[in-house]
Amino acid sequence: MKVIFMGTPDFSVGTLEALIEAGHEVVLVVTQPDKPKGRGGKMQYTPVKEVALAHGIPVFQPKKVRNPECIEELRKYQADIMVVIAFGQLLPKEILEMTPYGCVNVHASLLPKYRGAAPIQWAVIDGEGISGVTTMQMDEGLDTGDMILKTEVVLDEKETGGSLHDKLAAAGAKLCVRTLKALEDKTATWEKQGESPTKYARMLDKSLGNIDWSKDAVSIERLIRGLNPWPSAYTNWNGKVMKIWEAEISETQTEAAPGTIVTVEKDGFCVQTGKGLLKVLSLQIPGKKRMEADAFLRGYQIEEGTVLSTGI
Repeated sequence: MKVIFMGTPDFSVGTLEALIEAGHEVVLVVTQPDKPKGRGGKMQYTPVKEVALAHGIPVFQPKKVRNPECIEELRKYQADIMVVIAFGQLLPKEILEMTPYGCVNVHASLLPKYRGAAPIQWAVIDGEGISGVTTMQMDEGLDTGDMILKTEVVLDEKETGGSLHDKLAAAGAKLCVRTLKALEDKTATWEKQGESPTKYARMLDKSLGNIDWSKDAVSIERLIRGLNPWPSAYTNWNGKVMKIWEAEISETQTEAAPGTIVTVEKDGFCVQTGKGLLKVLSLQIPGKKRMEADAFLRGYQIEEGTVLSTGI
């Protein structure tokens, strides 16, 4: 097929590469505009743009793809289908209906669960045991189009947002190739979505990681894993932002107030939550790299009774 590919971040890269490897002719890659990065403000290509250029594929980076001149630019390529994965802009009806096969989206959840911008992280935060990827025929709604194919991925006990991201990216690449083959072979079937059984998977921001120690240990531990590696879960220790990268749950309950460090051991320290204890195993403070708790405790003194707080 002649494909216009729309995507921007790392999550999209594997699908683009899989389409090329499967023999599809990717005639154009559409991605978000380059952004400045770092102190020097040097413009950085999106991950998808880097791959496109490496394969000699033309790249189009409109600020607003719904502008009439952008729509006409897409029309010039006379593609058979558009494949959209984490592009970052809503598509108007003119684009959705431009090609014979329309626009197919690769979405990182088992729709209709977790419609929205951050389905991967919310699946971990909510304690889902199974996630997956869905391909769907895009309509004008937000992740509401008819479903074509699905594939499931089982979450590990210590699954993080980062590890699940990589699993679903790989699964999505394979599923997209299967979907295009089914469309070509005319064996594809479409299934309408029902109501979503989960809340909208809203976009992540840094404030989400501010740990509320009055919540239970299970919820906090999931939050820590779901927000790893970004935006990360954190707390306030002696006026410093302490990022917490890994923790484990203890069923022990004390009379201490939530946020209180109740025990300090060689390999970590235990914090009282609203229900149960949370043992911190890996952390990071400003100006330092991520470190295991035992290494941290060799260099810094943490006393029992210290209270970790929110509201940074």
